[in-house]
This record gives sequence, C-alpha cells and structure tokens, in this order.
Amino acid sequence: MNDELTELLSAARKVAEAARPKEFEVDLGDFLSRFYEDVAPEDLVGKDPMDVVGPATHMLRLGANRPQGTAVVDVFTPTVAANEWTCGHTVVQVITDDMPFLLDSVVAAITEQGKALHLVAHPIFAVERDVAGALRAVLPGSPDEAPDSATRESWLHLEIDLDSDPASNAALEEVLLKVLRDVREAVEDWQRMTAQALELAEQLRVSPPVSVPEKYSEEAAEFLQWLGEGNFTFLGYRTYDLVRDPDPVALVSQPGTGLGLLRSDRVQSQSFSEMPPAVRAHATEPRVLVLTKANSRSTVHRPVPLDYVGVKRFDDEGVVIGEHRFIGLFTSSTYNQSVTQIPVLRRRVDELFELTGFPPTSHSGKDLLQFCETYPRDDFFQTDAEELFPIARSVLQIHQRRQTRLFTRHDRYGRYVSALVYLPRDRYNTHVRERIQNTLLKAYGGVSVDHSALLTESVLARLHIVVHMPRRTPIPEVDEGLLERELADAVRSWDDQLEQALMTSVGEEHAGGLLATFDGSFPEAYKEDATAREAVPDILNLEQLGESGISVALAQPAVVASLRDRRFTIYRAGPAVSLASVIPILNGFGVEVLDERPYRISGSDGVERHIYDFGLRLPDEEMPNEDTFTKRFSDAFLACWSMYADADRLNTLVTTGGLDWREVAAVRAWVEYARQIGSPFSAQYMIEVLVSHTEIVQLLVKLFEARHHPSEHDERKAKAIHQEILTALDSVASLDDDRVIRQLLGIVLAVLRTNYYQRVDGSPKQWLSFKIDPREVPGMPLPRPMFEIFVTSPQMSGVHLRFGRVARGGLRWSDRREDFRTEVLGLVKAQMVKNAVIVPVGSKGGFVVKNPPPMSNREAFMAEGIDCYKTFISGLLDLTDNLVQGAVVPPPDLHRRDGDDTYLVVAADKGTASFSDIANAKAQEYGFWLGDAFASGGSVGYDHKAMGITARGAWESVKRHFLEMGVDTQSEDFTVVGIGDMSGDVFGNGMLLSEHIGLVAAFDHRDIFLDPTPDPAVGFQERKRLFELSRSSWQDYNAELISAGGGVFSRSLKSVPISKQVRKVLGIEDGVKSMTPNDLLHAILQAPVDLLWNGGIGTYVRASSETDAEVGDKANDPIRVTGAQLRCKVVGEGGNLGLTQLGRIEAAENGVRLNTDAIDNSAGVDTSDHEVNIKILLDRIVQDGDLTVKQRNELLAAMTEDVADLVLANNYWQNMLLSNGRAQRGGLLPVHQRVMTVLEDRGLLDREIEFLPSDEQISERILEGRGLSSPELSVLLAWSKIALTDDLMATSVDTDGWALDALAEYFPPDLQARYGDRLGEHPLRKEIIVTMLANDIVNHGGITFVHRVVEETGASVEEIARAYVACRQIFDLDGVWEEIKSLDRVAPTAAQNALYLEFRRLLDRSVRWVLTTRGGVLDASKLIEDVHPVVHGLTPMVPQLLRGSEQQRLQDRAAEFTALGAPEPLALRAAGCLDQYSLLDIADIAKREKEDPETVAALYFAISERFGVDDLLTQISNLERADRWSALARAAVRQDLYAAQAGLTVRVLRRTDASLTPEQRIDEFEQANPEGLTRASATLNEIRVSGPPSLATVSVALRVLRNVSQQGS
Repeated sequence: MNDELTELLSAARKVAEAARPKEFEVDLGDFLSRFYEDVAPEDLVGKDPMDVVGPATHMLRLGANRPQGTAVVDVFTPTVAANEWTCGHTVVQVITDDMPFLLDSVVAAITEQGKALHLVAHPIFAVERDVAGALRAVLPGSPDEAPDSATRESWLHLEIDLDSDPASNAALEEVLLKVLRDVREAVEDWQRMTAQALELAEQLRVSPPVSVPEKYSEEAAEFLQWLGEGNFTFLGYRTYDLVRDPDPVALVSQPGTGLGLLRSDRVQSQSFSEMPPAVRAHATEPRVLVLTKANSRSTVHRPVPLDYVGVKRFDDEGVVIGEHRFIGLFTSSTYNQSVTQIPVLRRRVDELFELTGFPPTSHSGKDLLQFCETYPRDDFFQTDAEELFPIARSVLQIHQRRQTRLFTRHDRYGRYVSALVYLPRDRYNTHVRERIQNTLLKAYGGVSVDHSALLTESVLARLHIVVHMPRRTPIPEVDEGLLERELADAVRSWDDQLEQALMTSVGEEHAGGLLATFDGSFPEAYKEDATAREAVPDILNLEQLGESGISVALAQPAVVASLRDRRFTIYRAGPAVSLASVIPILNGFGVEVLDERPYRISGSDGVERHIYDFGLRLPDEEMPNEDTFTKRFSDAFLACWSMYADADRLNTLVTTGGLDWREVAAVRAWVEYARQIGSPFSAQYMIEVLVSHTEIVQLLVKLFEARHHPSEHDERKAKAIHQEILTALDSVASLDDDRVIRQLLGIVLAVLRTNYYQRVDGSPKQWLSFKIDPREVPGMPLPRPMFEIFVTSPQMSGVHLRFGRVARGGLRWSDRREDFRTEVLGLVKAQMVKNAVIVPVGSKGGFVVKNPPPMSNREAFMAEGIDCYKTFISGLLDLTDNLVQGAVVPPPDLHRRDGDDTYLVVAADKGTASFSDIANAKAQEYGFWLGDAFASGGSVGYDHKAMGITARGAWESVKRHFLEMGVDTQSEDFTVVGIGDMSGDVFGNGMLLSEHIGLVAAFDHRDIFLDPTPDPAVGFQERKRLFELSRSSWQDYNAELISAGGGVFSRSLKSVPISKQVRKVLGIEDGVKSMTPNDLLHAILQAPVDLLWNGGIGTYVRASSETDAEVGDKANDPIRVTGAQLRCKVVGEGGNLGLTQLGRIEAAENGVRLNTDAIDNSAGVDTSDHEVNIKILLDRIVQDGDLTVKQRNELLAAMTEDVADLVLANNYWQNMLLSNGRAQRGGLLPVHQRVMTVLEDRGLLDREIEFLPSDEQISERILEGRGLSSPELSVLLAWSKIALTDDLMATSVDTDGWALDALAEYFPPDLQARYGDRLGEHPLRKEIIVTMLANDIVNHGGITFVHRVVEETGASVEEIARAYVACRQIFDLDGVWEEIKSLDRVAPTAAQNALYLEFRRLLDRSVRWVLTTRGGVLDASKLIEDVHPVVHGLTPMVPQLLRGSEQQRLQDRAAEFTALGAPEPLALRAAGCLDQYSLLDIADIAKREKEDPETVAALYFAISERFGVDDLLTQISNLERADRWSALARAAVRQDLYAAQAGLTVRVLRRTDASLTPEQRIDEFEQANPEGLTRASATLNEIRVSGPPSLATVSVALRVLRNVSQQGS
C-alpha cells in the first residue's frame, strides 16, 4: 500500500506543479508530503491525484492572509464543477497559531454538532508573514528547525459528514471561531492563572483567615499548590466581591480581574444569582474552598462540565467578603493518583475511617479504601465525609450480592443529583444503562444526564449518573426506595422476565426444556418491541415447527389506532423469509402493511428460526363471516406461501368476501379458464369486478358447492341459488360487469366433475381440476369438444380437450401462457382428422409452467416441467372413472354430473417426448385400469423412433405421389431438401427409407447442410452412420463426403458463402456470393427439387393470404415461405404443422403434390392406439394369471413388425383412396359439396375452420372444372370417417357374426392365434369393430360412398354397413384390392386407379342391390352364405358366359386396362365388374327358381345380348348427373332395367324347355309371343339410333322391356 501511496503522491506533485502560487514561496512536493504526513495510507490510496492536490492548494489559498492573533476557518463542500476536486464530504480547514488543545477542541466542537469525522490532517508548518499577515513563504522541512523569525502554525484539514447547506456550514464556521478564541484566551492566560493559584496558596499559608481552623487553611493551600503543579488545566479566573446590601446576597465581579475564558467582564455572577436563598447562604460560610462543577461545559480540550474551584476571600475579622474563582479541568493525573495523595481527598478518607472505626489494615479498612479509590473522583471532591459515610457503609454491606442498589447525593447548590447505581455486572449494557438513565430522569424531572461506568472483577457493576436539573428548579423529593425498585425492574433482564413468564405459563419442567433452547436467543430489537410475557406464545409456536416449517398468527391488539388494525406474525423454522416475497401476498388480501419487524431467533440447538411481525390495517369495507376471519386469513396466507394458492388481488375476497382460500382458488380458476376460452376482459378487470360484487361471488361459490359437494349436493338448492344469482345480476349496473359474471356463472353450470373436495392426508390438493361440458359455456370458441378438463395450480395450468368418450392425443408442454387453450384447440382439430384412422377420436392436452427456472439451468428447468406434468396428469386422473374387475369405480370425494367415463389415454408431444413412463407411473400410483397403456411409447411399449413408424407412414404418401409422377423412389434417384437432422426420429428415419435419396440441403435449429451434387449411395451410408450415433448434428457429417461447393454451416454465422453448385441446385440467382443463414433457409425451402421432407418442429409454409402473426410460430417468421413459392414437386409431412392448411391448398393449386400432416404422419398415433389396445387385452389375461408381465412384454416386442404392418396398411389405403379421389375429384365436386353440407348440418364440420370451400367457391370451381385439392380431400376424408364412426357407434353391427372377424383383423396374427378366443372380451370391442369397419368402408368405398347410398336408397348407415360387409365378401374384394396393391412399382398408378375405381363401381351397385332386395334388418352372414358360392363360382366364367357385343365389350375394356399396365387376368376381371354385378340377380333367381346358377347365368347374359341391355346400360351411364335428383333418377332407371332383365330371365326360364340352349329358349319365348316381341324389337332399335340418350328414351326402352317380361303370363 505504501508503494501505491508513493505513486499517488508522485502523481499529485506533478499535478500540483501547475498550481504553484506566485504570491509566496512554497515547495509543493514537500508541502504535500507533510500535509498528509499523519494521514493513514488507506485513506488516500485510490483517490484521483487532483483530489489529493485540491485540499492542499485550497488551504494554501486560505492561508494567504492571516492577521496576527487570529484564526482562519473555511467550511465548504468541494465539487469538481466548482473546485476541480472533490472528496465526497464537507471539508473544514483551520489555520491558526500552533498552541495546545487545538485539535481536541475543534474535533469536540464538530462532534457536538452531530458531525462524524472521515479524515484528519494536522500538519504544523513554519511560515513567514509580513506585518499585515500576508503569507510570504511556507518553509520546507521540520518547523522545529525553522528560524526564530518564522511562525509555527497549525493547519487543520478535516473531512466530515456531507452537508450541502451553506447556512449550516456558515454556522459551523461561527462555532469553530468561538472555540478557537476560547482556546487562544485560555492558552494565553494559562501561566497567569497558575501563578494566581500558587500565590493564593502562599497567602493562605502566611495569612490564614481567622474564622477558619488552621488545618483547613493549610489544606486549602496544599490543594492550590497541588493544582498549580500540573493537576489542573486552568481555563478561566475572576475575582468576585460578596455584596450583602441590598439583600439578597450577590457576587459581583471585580473589573479587570478576568483571565482566560472569564476575560469578559460580567457585573454579577448569573449562576449564583439564580440559586435559592438557602443555597446562596453557603457563600458566607467560613470555609476556604468551594469544589463543585460549573453550570457550563468546556469548549476547550474536553467537552465536559467545567470543574469549579472557589477560594473564599476573608477580611481581617474572618468574614467572607468575596471569592477567587477558577474554572478548568482536572488533568488525567488527578484520576490516576491515589486519594491518599490528593489534598482535601485524603482528609476525607481519614474522616471516613474515623466515622466507620475500621482499622486501615483490616479487611474492612481495605474495602473502605478501595471504595474511596474507585468512588467517582469528581464527586469525591464535592462530597463531605458525613455525606459519604452512609453511602460507603451501604456499599460495603452489599458483599458481592447480585442486587440493584441506588445511592444519591444532591448538589448543595441544587443543580444536579449524583446517583450511584450498583447492578449485576452481567446485566449491564447500553440498553440497561439507558433504561436506568430514563428512570432517573423521569423521577427527578431532569433535563440531561452524564454517566460513567465502573466494571471490575466484581459481580457488580457501578454506574455513576449525574442528573442535571432545569435552571431555577429545585430538586424534588423522591421516594428513593420506590425508585430503587423501579431501577431493579429496569436492570432485571428481559431474559429473567422470560424465565418467570415461561414457568408461569407451562410449568417448571417444560419451561426448563424451552429455556435450554431459547434462553438468550432473542435479539435486543425483539426485546424492545415485545414483553417477555408476549414472547411465550411466540416460543410455543416456534417449538411446534421443529426444525423446519412455517406458521402464522393474527391478533387484534388491545391498544390500536384503529379498530381495523391487526398484528400479523409469521413463525419460521428454516431459512429466512424474504420480506419482498411476503409483502405482495399481504397486499393481495387488500390490507395495508403499516410496519414490519423481522427478528432472527438463534436457539442453542442450531436451528435457524425467525419471527416476522407486521402491522396491518384491514379495508374499510364490511367483512362478512368476521368470526372466522382470523382462521381464514391465516390459512389463506399459508396457502399462498406454500404455493397452494396464488398471491393476487383476488385474495381480497378472503377479507371482504367472507371466502376461504380454497373457495377463492376455485373462483380464480374460473377466471383463468374464462381468459383461456377467449374472454374479452383482462384477468385484472375480471378480478376487480368480482371484488366489487362480493355478494354474487359468494352465491357463485354456494352454487358450485350445492352442485358438487360429494355428500351434500342438492339440486333444489342449486336451482334456488341460481335464480338468486340471476336476480342479483339485475342490479348490476355495468354491462361489462354483467357479462363477466354471467360467463363465470356459465362456467360453474358447465362443470361436470371437480377434485375440489378431494384430500391428500386430510389436506386439499395443490391443484384444482374441473371437467367441463364446453357446449354449456357461453362464449366458447368453435369447435366445441365433448369434454374438457381444466387443471390449474400456482405452478401450472393445463387443459385437455376430448371430442369423444374414447379419445387419444398428446400432451404438449406449451410456452403460450396467455392462450395455451387456443394452441391446444388448433392442435386437436388436426388430431381429430389424424385420429380418423384409429379407434379413439381426437383429443389434445397442453400445460404451461407458470414459474419456470431460467433456461440456462436446464436441469432445474426440466425438473419443474416434469413436476408440472405430473400435476397435470394427476388432475386428469382425479376426475376419471376407473375399471376394477370390469366394474366402473368413480373417483373418491366427487359428485358425478355425467355418465361413466373410464377411457383416458395420453401420449407424448412437443416437450413431453420422454415423459410417457412418468405418466404411466402416475397412472399406476392411482391404480388406473389402463396401467402402462395409459401413455403409449414408454419403456415397455413401441418405440416409435426405433420402429421408424411415423416416417414410414409418411413415406407411403411420398411413394404414392412419386408413383403418380411415374417415379419409383425405391429404385430411382431423386433430389430432396429437408427440415431436421439425423438424430431426429422423423427426419432421421425418413432419410433412410430409400437409398436413392439425393439430399442436397437440410437444416435444423443449429446448422445448415449443403451437398449440391450428392452421391445417393454415399450419402445414405453417412446418414445411417449419424443416425446410429447416440447424439449427432450436421456438424458430425464427414466433410470429405460432401460434394464440391457444399458444407455444413452454423446458423449463428453472419453470412454463408454460396457456391455456384449451390446456386444451381437451389435455384439462386447467379450473382449471389453469400447469404445470411435466414436468407439461405428461405432459398432452401423454395428449392426446385423433387421432395421437401419435413421432419422438424415449426411452421415453414403459409398461404400468401396469411400473415406470419396468424401462423403463430414467431421463431420461423424470418424463413417462412408461401405455398405459391414452393418449387418442389412433392411435400412429405413427417412433422406436425409444417405447413398451414391454406399453405397446403395454395401449394397444391400450384402443382405441388401433398396431402396433410394428419394423413402423412398418422402412423405414430395409429401405433400408439394399437399398443394401448393390445395392452388392455393382454393386461386382462395377466390379471387372470394366464400370462406373466414378463411374457406380456416379450410378446409385445415380438409383435412389433406385425403392428407396423397393420399401421402402414392404413397409411397405404388412405393414400390409395386419395389417389383415386384426385383422379375423379372434378366430377365428384357436387357430391363433395353435399357431403360437406350434411356434415355441417350435423354440427361436425365447420368449413371455415377446416378451410374448405364455400358454396360460392364451389360454384366457381364447377364452372372451371376444378375439384377439391388433395389437402382438402384429406380433410373431408377424415370427417367422413369421423361421421361414419359416430353413426356406427349408435348401431348394433358389433353383434353380427362377421364382427368378430373385423375385430380380429385389428390385432397382429400372433395375438389372434394365441388369444383369439379372448378378443371379444376387450372393453373397447365395439369401438374397435366400428373403427375398422368405418375405415374399410371409406378407404374402399370412397369419401362419398355412404352419403350417395343414403341419398339413393334412403337406407340407414347400419343397413349400408351390413350390405358393404356382405358385398365385400361375396365378391372376394379383399383379394382384389390386394392384387391391385401388388401392382405398386409394377404398373402405373393410372392402371391401379382405373382398376380400383372399376371395382368400386361394382361395390356401389352391389350394395344398392342388397339394400333394395334385402330391406330391413339384413343378415349379412346368411346372405354371404347364400350368394358367395354362386358369385365365386361364376365369376371366372363371366367372359365365356357373355355373348356377342357384350363379350366384345368385355374384351375391349380389358384391353384398355391392359394398355394402362394392368396384368391381363386382373384386367379381364375388372372389365367384367358390371357383369359380375349381375351375378347377384342370377344367384337370387337360381335360388328362387331352384335352377342351376350356371344355367341361369347363361340365359341371363343371352337375354341381355338379345335385347341390347348392355347398350341401354351404357345410355343410362351417359345420362347427366349435374345434381342430386339427376343422379337419383339415373340410379332408379338403372335399377329398374336390371329388375326388368331379371324378370324377363325368370319368365323365359319358366316358359321354355330347359334342355334347349339359352338362344333356343329365347327363340322359343319369342315364338310364343311374336307380336309383342316384334314391336319391342322395333322400338328398341329405334331408340338405339335416335341420337344422344335421354331420360325419356331410356324410360320408354325400360317400359318396353318390362312389357316383354310380362308377356305370356
């Protein structure tokens, strides 16, 4: 530090050189060194050199002129602006002649003004001045070595507390100038005053007064001699005359006798004149010395009362005629010398020994001498032995006993009371002293006190207190016995009182244990604020907490400023409570915090304890249920503190609304839910409304309780309260307030279940759950789920939306706290579409973490998220029925206002990908019947990434799109850009599904991968390597394998170099040399490649009509493109929400091939659904003891690929359906429109929400010949399945014999083989059957199939389903569809579509035939049994059975299929589909007429050829079907034609010889009916050549045939 100081002073000297004064000589380097010579280095180090130079140079300027005998004082606050230096304090600078007492006196004066010192510099310089005091030189070196002509001066620089008030500084200057004058006067006259004292001593020896015993005169002389020998600092002297006439007696000063502080003449002694007459009489007593204290305090040396030494003057007769008065201070030697060596005092000691009779060498004598030695010396001088004797005797009698004693002595002049207080030494401290002082001040009415203390090895401490009385006020009479007892109380420690209070309260034994912990643990601040008796309940509260915990107490003090005032106390065992966390909680209750007093209690057991005492003032509003307020308030605070309740203004309802915290929590939940469903009012406004209408809030709570209390629910009471609320609302003046309350009322009425009354270990749960019927909530946004569960706590909030009783979907960790339900609602709409392929309908959940740790602390962040996820799961399970041994078991402590509801499954989603085991553990904790089937994808389940199932499902879409372009992705190279990296499930698996992928670019949130001319084989192997790493990023890609111009670049770079190869492959303009990462990603998304594969998270494509804000994915705003900007040929949506629906539609309209994410990535949810349903079945078998858990898990694993096959089949057939739909979408648009209208009328579909075209838009498309785009068809496909599933659930189709076959098809073959007999026991048996059937009907019949059949036949969905099942099996369509499927990569998709659509026509017509001929309740199994053998046997024979033109037509049609690429056998069968349809009539006729089916078939087709039925059917097919009625008419005519042909066949069978050939039998029939048949032939020929067909001509032909069939009857 010395080095630093040296460096600082060196720098300061350089600065000072520029400020060298010209008026006088000074060596600034020497001056600075000596200026700071006595200053501690730490006071200077760190200062700016200018701040070191400034004080010195300022003082030089101050000392430039100082007239002789004067002092120069400056008090100022330096600033850089005014002085160019600063020190942060006010500065006092003094220059005066060097003399004693200067520094002591100045410091004392400053301290007396309440200022603290921060730095003191007191150099002494030798200076030369001229006669006027002008400074000529500051001499270098020591002043002791200066010439005699030089003047020694004290230069004082002091830094004190900052004071910027100029008036205050000026006042301090005046005080200091007076003090300096006093010091000068005292110092100048000191020798004269000393000489005067010595002269008086000599006079007393030579001429002692005759009225005074000689020994006293001699003693006085010795005393004065002793004073003059350095034992007294003389500060003032004056001679007084005693004047007796006129009365009263007065002391009058002799002019010119004053010295020192008494230089100034005063005619009369003011202090003497103010004394009472009895006191003034002492002035005439024949005593030489008067030793006492002056009324004033010293301004010189020490700021204490002046010592007064009076020497009386006597005349020759010994009469007192005046006084020599000395004032000053006894020196330190006076207090260090033995009393036996000091004149006056040694005599008094001798007198005390005489009075006590103690021998000096005795023990008592030694104690007496010790008493005298330690007696307050100043007081000893003023006290006679007679006064001291009783005190000494009493003190000696104490004998080291622990007690409090008081001894007082009154000043003989009545100016003060001197009190000695003895007290136990261990009780002495500042607070005790202050209490003693205050007690004495109060007792005597004093104005001030001085004190000193004596602490020795004695058990007693001695406190000397001087109580100064007001002027002219006599000392009052005081009961000193009572005063001593008061002092004893003041001395008795708070801890003593606590011990007594504890023993009184809890008994000696318990008190002993408490004292062992708490004795001495309370801080002084607590003791000042609380009595020992008040501490007892505090201790008992702390004791109950143990080593950790918190409790509270609310009390109404006896003495308060307001009846609304309370004291609120927090007791804490454990870490300290932050007041910043407490105050907001208290403010939330609407109370005013008046004061706060925190105390730390340090017990002997090492437990950290705290007490926090708050002064509260309650609101002025009326407080209902005031008798329970204390408990409600305390409970509510603890609930907020422990995070069971939120701390907000709604807690005012505890104070002014009469609610408890749990009731407020329920109200808060309703408010929060109202905000989530889109209330236009802010939460704060809604809270203010509720706080303003507490009566209605109370009614809302009562209504809730009346509807939901587990044992006391009362519908009649609830209705009455409801009516009371409606009445109360009539008096609500504000329309907005009314709207707020009515919405909350609607929410309360919509609640079906709640966990509000459920308890854990007797306490409410930390979260609240409400199951709600959204259809009953006013203002609920569309679409409205069937059910939703809202879960909330101070840590989290979440919502779970279900569109059916059996529903599934993921739970998302959302970051949208303000509108997470809006996010979930958007997701569940997509989930509904996606779930169309599986058993459950769509559901979705999402939760937010309200108080997340910073993301930088990943571990804490995840832990908080998992805790909130567990709470969310618990909240859902709290309200869900269980299945135990097949019986429904409702949750405990819950009143159900709905039916049984046992099915609840969840799945992973964004942020919860690894949480399935957590969810299953919670389900098992609840004993939930689904076990680990509750959340699919756990550690025992199907690992979607390992299976690659989501990517594989989406790849089915990719393959189909490419096949439609004539490209085989599995054998031909193609280019790809992608979103994701190889560590991801969907992206990583997807990019390994073909070895012909040329991945030219990809990106994730970290890096950008560019490989402009990739080698597909090399790239495949490297991607595979990355995928197999435990963790990887694009940075791990082997750079040596990347083609020229490519590389891996971090997205954190400012720019990325763009090579010519990259420009070419991404279609970037030639001039671009570099791009920002975001611009590059923008270009990648628009790359002219074959495939855009989305395997990431985020939305990257929107429509041109949409804004980025509407998309709701801010992170990707900078890179997002529009559908019109896409230049890829195909989009594969492995990830969710990669494109907005409008973005997809826009892309499709611009030639991009794509479906929707719900179609593409449905395999994941499908796999999860299979996992759940397989587990449900197997768990029942485990419970029955027929399978162990280990065996179950092994079987699950063994069936992995079988499950994948089942799932991928759904993906395949949906893509086949969409491919067919795209092929005929233009012609079917009117039907699609009618389907949408029906779905809307049923409340299932909202075209606006699903972005489907309006009727006006459809009319435009019809004129343009455009149908629905593939994304639109995808949506309509899903809703068709949803509607059909809903309809079938209301039927009994699951009870049909064939239904078990449908059920079995859902499960893997191994499971069917092992436990086929147990499949029917599945709890979701019907749901599985219905889902399988609905999927099958729509996948193979088409989106509009059921709708068209209903339109044309009026049949029910149940009848149609049975008819479909029958026809599918009758015509062996499963085998046909598999044959068509096998043409993948063998035949063009055009061939597949044509074949598929041809067999669909067969399906259409055959279903209608079944419905027409087998109306009512159809026995599909019986029909199959009757008809299938005939159809199966005759189908291969159809080509041979046909005749003439019909046979040629078959061959021509087969050639068309063959030309498209279909294999000949399948082409031939497809060509004969409509002929196969006729086999239904043929089988029916054969059975009815008991004829051989082959015979009937031969005749049937011969009649068709003879009468031109095939031509008529062609004409019917060519009829217009612009609207529904045209289509219905066409179908009716076709049906009539087939009926006429069947009738004619029957007639010919009956009327002709069976041994003849079919043609011969027709001839025979004609010959029997020549006229009618001739007319019929002519008419039919005329119709054939009449031109384009019309309904009229076809109707005539039909009538002709019908007539023919009736001839010969």
